[in-house]
Amino acid sequence: MINLAKDVRRSIIEVACKSRSAHVGSALSCTDLLVALYFYQLKNLDVKNWKRRDIFILSKAHAAIALYAVLTKKGLITQGQFNRYFQNDGSLPAHLDRFDPQGRLRKGIEVSAGALGHGFNIAVGMSYGYKLRGDKRKVYCLIGDGESQEGSVWEGALFGAKLKVDNLTVLLDFNNLQGYGRPTQICHFMPIAAKWEAFGWQPYQVDGHDFREILDALQKPHRGKPKIIIAKTVKGKGVSFMENEMKWHYYMVTDELKEQALQKLCALIK
Repeated sequence: MINLAKDVRRSIIEVACKSRSAHVGSALSCTDLLVALYFYQLKNLDVKNWKRRDIFILSKAHAAIALYAVLTKKGLITQGQFNRYFQNDGSLPAHLDRFDPQGRLRKGIEVSAGALGHGFNIAVGMSYGYKLRGDKRKVYCLIGDGESQEGSVWEGALFGAKLKVDNLTVLLDFNNLQGYGRPTQICHFMPIAAKWEAFGWQPYQVDGHDFREILDALQKPHRGKPKIIIAKTVKGKGVSFMENEMKWHYYMVTDELKEQALQKLCALIK
């Protein structure tokens, strides 16, 4: 699984360089969470069972390049499509769009997202809809720690607990860096687990780069509540000069930096 995550990170770096796009650090911090979900947790992602698939929503949609890289590895996006990410002749935007330029649904992109806090609430609504219908599918959603400052997230948290959507698992990418500083300094929200528990959720805390901990938390019980996995991560994980550096929320990968980053990835040790 470590090698798979390393390949995904390599793809992110290469395509980010080609497109001169931002949010590389955000994408690298959630890579391991996405790999765990798509290669070990989500069910029925094959064409035959597609209508019964588990749902994943990337609410921190500025990390779209990470999701595209994983979907490419899963065969849901072609390599050619991914290579044209954020290009004038491409079809994959920097923030998620459920529809391609021809108006067709994109396989693997469940919602259009980008405005922080919206994807989370869509996940709550979908979870409740499936429960009402008796549909056994599970819903998963990834949010950022900066995103969790949004009031809409806490409204949805209250509503989800009230509806007892125990078919919903939210993963919080807690890398403690957002566009303009550290979330813990910009809008104090500690202790995180205690807050979510007080709002009626079942919280678990993990190392967001330890696959054993991630997979174990994904299997842990909901106890009749929506579940949140608070994953402590490192922004820019895998590339030492990007790790825990705020500038990599927006900084672009030049050709020179790409080669340096790929060398660092070759020596990646978890």
